Amino acid sequence: IRWHPSWQAHFRSPTNLIHRLIMKIAAAALLLAASANAFTAPRVHNSRTTTSLSVTQADLDGAQGMIDDILKAKNCGPVFVRLAWHDSGTHDCNIKEEWPASGGAIGSIRFDPEINHGANAGLAGAVKLLEPVKEKYPDVSYADIFQMASARGIELAGGPKIDMKYGRVDATGPEQCSPEGNLPDAEAGPEGKFGGAGGTASTEDETAAGHLRKVFHRMGLDDEAIVALSGAHTFGRAYADRSGLGAEKTKFTDGSATKLADGSETTTYTPGGSPWVENWLVFDNSYFTTINDESTDEELLKLTSDKCLWEDEKFAPFAKKFADKDAFFESYAKAHKALSELGSKFENVE
Repeated sequence: IRWHPSWQAHFRSPTNLIHRLIMKIAAAALLLAASANAFTAPRVHNSRTTTSLSVTQADLDGAQGMIDDILKAKNCGPVFVRLAWHDSGTHDCNIKEEWPASGGAIGSIRFDPEINHGANAGLAGAVKLLEPVKEKYPDVSYADIFQMASARGIELAGGPKIDMKYGRVDATGPEQCSPEGNLPDAEAGPEGKFGGAGGTASTEDETAAGHLRKVFHRMGLDDEAIVALSGAHTFGRAYADRSGLGAEKTKFTDGSATKLADGSETTTYTPGGSPWVENWLVFDNSYFTTINDESTDEELLKLTSDKCLWEDEKFAPFAKKFADKDAFFESYAKAHKALSELGSKFENVE
């Protein structure tokens, strides 16, 4: 655009100088608002809302193909599992108000304030990795994409095939986010208690086992599901800058080769964090043969919430049972499916 002489006179008048100043202030305010809310509003991908409305099987298949490619290229299955769980794990089965008041697998984790809850540190990056899937298949809800990425991550890592259901409806704004405090703690806080009074119901308890029950029973899940879902710690790492737990890196996560489910090895991962098992990119039952074994490598993570599964009289029978891989996979697949559907509202898949 060329500068025209007539514009110079126009912008020199006092009235227009004031007008320009007002416009600049307004533009700056809009820019700040856009920056502050960069993660509070979903992208509008077409004329329809981002709520799932009769998504097609073809779109779901296409989304799965893209997700599989991301998983294979980046070995990011563990963070997708965490993303999906933290979206669905906010559910409170005792809340009977109209959907989506009870929280759950509704895609609300993509909004601020939920994405910025302390327990969700690092998950904004996982959402970003999945945005291209939403861009290409806008009729697939975020809630479906998050849960699909978790289930596919587990299956491609050698875990069980999970009988997933799709067609979830998305939360549409930050006002539908769950309050902070509904997710479990792995260790006690400064006052020696696990959990807290926040969230939709208090999860505070003096013991790890009691805390886990308050969290998962609030979701509507039982003791077997608690132990089975804990077994997913066989997959992934804990990071001090996210959960506050784990080392900066270990001999298993220092960038050296680690095994994949097909027996090959890879160095394609971001170094750092502490794993619970040696082959932390393989989904198997190693968690249940490692945590209670005192001879395992000292760099492997063993949290209070892990060890309590063998110490609590009601958890222990399941922890011992899952030393058998087939038994673990059977229970895990059921528990994962249940977790993935908590609080969800489904539309038909065409």
